[in-house]
Amino acid sequence: MERSRLILLTGASGYVGGRLLAALEAAGHRVRCLARHPEFLKPRVTPTTQVVKGDVLDPASLAAALDGVDTAYYLVHAMGSGNAFEEEDRRAAGNFAQAARAAGVRRIVYLGGLGGGGRLSPHLASRQEAGRVLRESGVPTIEFRASIIIGSGSLSFEMIRALVDRLPVMITPRWVRIKSQPITIEDVITYLLAALDLTGEESTVFEIGGEDVVSYRDIMLEYARQRGLKRLMIPVPVLTPGLSSLWLGLVTPVYARIGRKLIDSVPHETVVKDARALQTFAVRPRGIRAAIERALTNEDREMAATRWSDALSSRGPTRAWGGVKFGSRLVDSRVARVAYPPAEAFRPVRRIGGRTGWYFGNWLWRLRGFIDLIVGGAGLRRGRRDPDSLLPGDTLDFWRVEAFEPDRLLRLFAEMKLPGRAWLQFEVDEDELGTIIRQTAIFDPIGLFGLMYWYALFPVHSLVFAGMLRGIVKALRKENQNWGAIQL
Repeated sequence: MERSRLILLTGASGYVGGRLLAALEAAGHRVRCLARHPEFLKPRVTPTTQVVKGDVLDPASLAAALDGVDTAYYLVHAMGSGNAFEEEDRRAAGNFAQAARAAGVRRIVYLGGLGGGGRLSPHLASRQEAGRVLRESGVPTIEFRASIIIGSGSLSFEMIRALVDRLPVMITPRWVRIKSQPITIEDVITYLLAALDLTGEESTVFEIGGEDVVSYRDIMLEYARQRGLKRLMIPVPVLTPGLSSLWLGLVTPVYARIGRKLIDSVPHETVVKDARALQTFAVRPRGIRAAIERALTNEDREMAATRWSDALSSRGPTRAWGGVKFGSRLVDSRVARVAYPPAEAFRPVRRIGGRTGWYFGNWLWRLRGFIDLIVGGAGLRRGRRDPDSLLPGDTLDFWRVEAFEPDRLLRLFAEMKLPGRAWLQFEVDEDELGTIIRQTAIFDPIGLFGLMYWYALFPVHSLVFAGMLRGIVKALRKENQNWGAIQL
């Protein structure tokens, strides 16, 4: 494909989209990304990549994004949404297809889900329906249907890793024996790139999978073998998808609502029946052993290139605040002055959360995360992308990085279930007496219930926030013995 042609990428903040973005940029393609929050994506792209604001659920925002585009990648789906995700997927695909046709787009490339030959889960059926909507738009559409995607940071791999690492004995329902054909994220990206050079003007569906046909049980046992772990699996005839999803939410990074959609899809075989992908493309996918080896190599580097939980859609439907009457913002602000340069003072701030923890009362944070998980939130299981660096848009436990300025500012927006909106902000500034670390918690309550929530937990918040700032200062003192700190 000519490198001068413009490619539009949707879903660039997601797991597959983020990997594809890096591959397109590395290959020298002209790329434009469609993003609901461009400010989160811009720090992650090269200077030659455009980032435009738009939403597939807002038809008016698509015309400008698709103007001059040759090939459009559609990597959007509503897995994290609520009960109406089928309608949302259908409407989004329809909006995008109509706008692509009006803009004269040459080709759409879509990644859907593998499965067929019987009743499909609502999630898998919705994925395939979105592909049908795109194919019937009049714009030639290449739809790849994939089974389980294995890679560092992928939803399935994180689930498998957490289960095997944490549970020496597992009660396994029938769905763990259903056959699938896992494929590595690297092979998926290779297929998506190869679609750029595919000749022909017809829409078509390609089923893609790895070399081996295996079950979730086989995958877990292979993971355990490579980790040197002995695991006992006890099969049981019952364990409904609902109970399984709650169980996954307790012991893995998967939220209960995501787990339910995942488990609903597992009881259906996802095995390649049509081998045309192998005949059409020069891709020879890896087997499960090599797939897990590669995933472990990347996971052991502490940071996955992309993670499924980083996508904005992974948190579930974003609450619409239009028409909601908030109360006056409530603020808890504290200051510590340290005799150390701002860059050093900011170091423990940028490391907060994840494995580092919150510098005080980590068991209280875990309790709050558990409560959030029970009521359908993300909990603390998302962790963080990298233990030492942050970018706007990163997930950080049950927060998301809203703003980040190196050595100066970190502002987190709460994605936990709350009767209002909440932020946690850290600022580091130099003055004539040293460096000031300012920690500010902000809560924007909804009505009386929001106010009651704030004041009922105010003693706990005061304890935790004060202890957190002291913990940050203590971490500085531990790293650097030759300075003092005065807390104000």
